[in-house]
Amino acid sequence: MSQPAELSAQLRVLLVPGLHGSGAGHWQTRWQALYPEFVWVGQRRADLPELEVWAERVHRVLTASPQPTIIVAHSFGCLASLHCAMRGVANLRGLLLVAPADPLKFDLEQQMLAVRLRIPATVIASTTDPWMASARAALWATRWQTQFVNAGPVGHINADSALGDWPLGLAHLQRLHDACLNVSEVAA
Repeated sequence: MSQPAELSAQLRVLLVPGLHGSGAGHWQTRWQALYPEFVWVGQRRADLPELEVWAERVHRVLTASPQPTIIVAHSFGCLASLHCAMRGVANLRGLLLVAPADPLKFDLEQQMLAVRLRIPATVIASTTDPWMASARAALWATRWQTQFVNAGPVGHINADSALGDWPLGLAHLQRLHDACLNVSEVAA
């Protein structure tokens, strides 16, 4: 398996953090330090979960380049990324949705029920996530037509989970990358 640092030559990677951003010990922040070519999609108000505003920011960064792109999102960033994906952006090739926030907690269930992905995507969730129970995450993964990965009892898969560089996540990013390339090659 190749190292994820090689991914951006073929597919751009956007990192979309969740509510309150991702602190110093968060795997997204660590990935940004390890792979500076990954593009950070920060929100002007990371403390205010507004779906339309967040999705518009993701859309602006996504469409700023025509390069084929994978989004790696966390928590509320997953909901914003899914909402953006519903616009049918041509260069979006895949989504890695880590510990998505439960749409019900933000009164977004109706908007999220409309999401049906037609690109490779994976939801990774924990059995001990306070933001969404594993069974609900699996249900949403089915609704969104994504693969589902149970990461075990690792909380909200954030800095408090003490995952370091999170090798499991990098392995799933590599798998998603490979799947996106295979889809692109078939379409060419």
